[in-house]
Amino acid sequence: MTTLSHRADAIFADARALQEDALEMLELGKIRNAAEKAWGATKRATDALILARTSNEPERTPETSAELRALAGRDPEVQSLVGRYYSRQGVLHGDCFYLGLCEPLEDTERRIRETATYIDDAERLAA
Repeated sequence: MTTLSHRADAIFADARALQEDALEMLELGKIRNAAEKAWGATKRATDALILARTSNEPERTPETSAELRALAGRDPEVQSLVGRYYSRQGVLHGDCFYLGLCEPLEDTERRIRETATYIDDAERLAA
């Protein structure tokens, strides 16, 4: 296993740990914290995918976003992540965490819980 694949695996592990934290926060009723943890998990999983596919690890969110769009342009399967990525960035990170606009709660909670599937899909696409 190469150093890059070890690094990608470590980033995916971090994404899963953040997702577990998000679910814990959700159970405690801390929706804003849960939303931000789920966004962090999404960002980390996306970074790992990009590293695995391009040998480049994005440092900041704009780089992650641009690289994800570029990957999606080259691989139609990656396109399935783009809307889900931006949904989490906008709703979980922007609206809920920063602005406190988490309603409807069912929708926000669904996005938080479904982040685990996003991580699974990103990891599958990284292989």
